[in-house]
Amino acid sequence: MDKEKRYAELLPQIAAVVEAERDMIANMANVSAMLQEEFHFWWTGFYRVVDDVLVLGPFQGPMACTRIARGKGVCGTSWMRDETIIVPDVHQFPGHIACSSASQSEIVVPIHDGAGHVIGVLDIDSEHLATFDEVDKKWLEKVVALLKGEKEEN
Repeated sequence: MDKEKRYAELLPQIAAVVEAERDMIANMANVSAMLQEEFHFWWTGFYRVVDDVLVLGPFQGPMACTRIARGKGVCGTSWMRDETIIVPDVHQFPGHIACSSASQSEIVVPIHDGAGHVIGVLDIDSEHLATFDEVDKKWLEKVVALLKGEKEEN
């Protein structure tokens, strides 16, 4: 099954799980597990904005960096720019933070509160180069929209 179809089948399952729970950390835990189970990425998880720094949240995969400053690494840059960032080769990203030497490519998607402020990021790493593309961006942005309670639009 192609990646687009896998996301399309997973999204309603994620929606059902997050709609049944109001706690953001619980939802982040389940979403990271569901994405990891479906796609077997190297690392799938969340960082939350706490006291103006990204702090490690629920994740699946090996140990990770605990705190990331605004504008630092892919996660901090995504937060600062308030945009999804796809990195085909992390070794080519200026200021990349190497939490794991096995990570080769990465995608980071900002999460917003109801007022539009970035409250965290979804971070996914792959042990392969060029894993992520516009298909991942499209669907992961839909996943993140579910976390803040937005309804899926067709």
